[in-house]
Amino acid sequence: MIARTVIRRGLRLIALALAVLVALAGLLAAALRLQFTGAPAAWAKSTGNDALWLGHAWVDGRRTERDLEQLAVRLRATGIKDLYVHSGPFEADGRLDPDKYPNAGNFVQWVRKHLPGLRVSAWLGQKVDGTLDLDDPRSRTNVLTSVAAIMNQGFDGIHYNFEPIGDGDTEFLELLEQTRRHTRLLSTSTPQLEPYWGLRLAARAALGHDKYWSQGYFQEVAARVDQVAVMTYDSFTPLQSLYGGHVARQARLALDLVPQDKTLYIGAPAYHDHGVPWLDGAESVAMAAEGARLALTGHGRRERFGLALYVDFAATEEDWHEYMTRWH
Repeated sequence: MIARTVIRRGLRLIALALAVLVALAGLLAAALRLQFTGAPAAWAKSTGNDALWLGHAWVDGRRTERDLEQLAVRLRATGIKDLYVHSGPFEADGRLDPDKYPNAGNFVQWVRKHLPGLRVSAWLGQKVDGTLDLDDPRSRTNVLTSVAAIMNQGFDGIHYNFEPIGDGDTEFLELLEQTRRHTRLLSTSTPQLEPYWGLRLAARAALGHDKYWSQGYFQEVAARVDQVAVMTYDSFTPLQSLYGGHVARQARLALDLVPQDKTLYIGAPAYHDHGVPWLDGAESVAMAAEGARLALTGHGRRERFGLALYVDFAATEEDWHEYMTRWH
């Protein structure tokens, strides 16, 4: 009898916990849907300050100048101003073998020739939850030595993408400060901002690492770079309207946190292998553009604000069409 009572109480507690989780999920969905209401202003669109992540084939010899000429035809009609070309990743100790980017110098020269005015940054990073330890001073020293070496290829800047950087990571801030010695243009990808109170800790408990950054830490990072690119994809929102609301929320928060003299990029998912099937239907360049426009409308005009498309080798004609028609 006692055992049955205990079981019933346990089942009731489980049912209550599930009901609370469902209610909270419903509230979050409603909040994100609300973010995706209204009409964007006609002026809320590209100002010619957009970016594109490029794959490793451009620096390892697989791509040719002819390939760049073809890409240039497309890019001249866009607002893309920054190119982040994948040139890593770092080794587990922070070193970067030059054999990974034998064609980098040629690529930079091709861009100068065919796309004058565009900036080219070396996109460098590594997993930091078991591979590269940025808490190790020797690893950070190796990273900086590698940065100095690759800058000799003629790059305009460095674009970091270390994942997952935890909220409050002071060693990452130190790395950003020290990287300034080697480049005049410094940018970084960032996780999403905590959209609503309590979600950062909840996500951390579920994933084992930070999915979201606090506003305070995001500001600390933004203060040390010239450009920040918020990776708004992989949001786990099941509907287009919720993803659009998610992007709008992220952009609204970031617009208030990034100073006007720095560039804020909102990541747009021009790829289709999310790993979760329904994300391919929910997340799109079109919804990212619409969310960014709604956020910009509420914030007011800003020159250094744009979309960053991820990534060139996975982008379809539909992705490019959405970018040109929904953001231009």
